[in-house]
Amino acid sequence: MITSDNPRFEAANSIINDILSGLEKPAEAIVEPDRAAAIQRAVLEAGPGDIVLVAGKGHETWQEVSGQMLPFSDEAVVRSTLEAAA
Repeated sequence: MITSDNPRFEAANSIINDILSGLEKPAEAIVEPDRAAAIQRAVLEAGPGDIVLVAGKGHETWQEVSGQMLPFSDEAVVRSTLEAAA
């Protein structure tokens, strides 16, 4: 799953395209620019024995987009997705 992190003033799709260009099989990658939606999808589509690794933001509780610091927590998205699915 390829998603955005802190695009700051760059277009998220531009960054994602740069990442895709470094993959051996970019057509097989799942792309979701909206980070919350990407995390939710990964969690909901995981099956028994699967591991979902959410990387990039770590302990950060914000996402920088177009010069704005928006509240965001990977952990909170994972927790709320798991709770809603239970």
